Amino acid sequence: MLPVTPAAVPWSDVAAQLRPFVARRVDASEVDDVLQDVLIRTQRGLAGLRDEERLSAWLLQVARSAIADHGRARARHPIADPDATPEPIAEPTDADADRAAFQALAGCVAGFVARLPSPYREAITLVELEGLTIRAAADLAGVSVSGMKSRVQRGREKLRALFERCCEIALDARGKVTDVTPRACGAGC
Repeated sequence: MLPVTPAAVPWSDVAAQLRPFVARRVDASEVDDVLQDVLIRTQRGLAGLRDEERLSAWLLQVARSAIADHGRARARHPIADPDATPEPIAEPTDADADRAAFQALAGCVAGFVARLPSPYREAITLVELEGLTIRAAADLAGVSVSGMKSRVQRGREKLRALFERCCEIALDARGKVTDVTPRACGAGC
C-alpha cells in the first residue's frame, strides 16, 4: 500500500492540476461540482491505490469517470428553460456524420491504447487522447520532457504495430490513411 494517507495529500495542488482537465470537458458553471466529485472519489479510493508511480494516471481516470457520470446524469435529467422556444430538429449534416465517425474511431483507438504497456499507455493517453502538450504531460506524470517525448514516440510505434497486426492500412503519398481493412485473425486483434 502507499505510504500516502488522505490527510497527507496536498488537495489544493491536486485540484489545481485537475481543474483545466475538467474545465475542457464540462460547462464552466459545473466545473467546481465535478471537481469536488473527483476529489471525493480520490479521497475514498486512495487507500486502494497500490502503485504510487501511477497516481497521475489514476487521478485522470477518476476525473474521466466523474465527468462521464456527470454527463450521463445531465442526459437523464436535462434542465429545461420554461421560457425557451423549442429549437427545430436539424437534419443531420456531413459534420454530424464525421463527428460520429470520429467518436467511433476514438473508442476503437482507446481500446488499442489500453493494451499498451503502462508508461506508453499513460503517455499516449495524455498527449494523443487528452490533447495535453508534451510539457504538461511530463509535469503531470512526473518525468522529464525528453522522457515524455521518448514515451510518446515509442508508444506510437507500439500502437502502430498493434493496428498493423489487426488491420491492413493503406496510406497515400503523404502518409494519410486512405483505407482500412480488418484482417481475419484470432484473439491477437
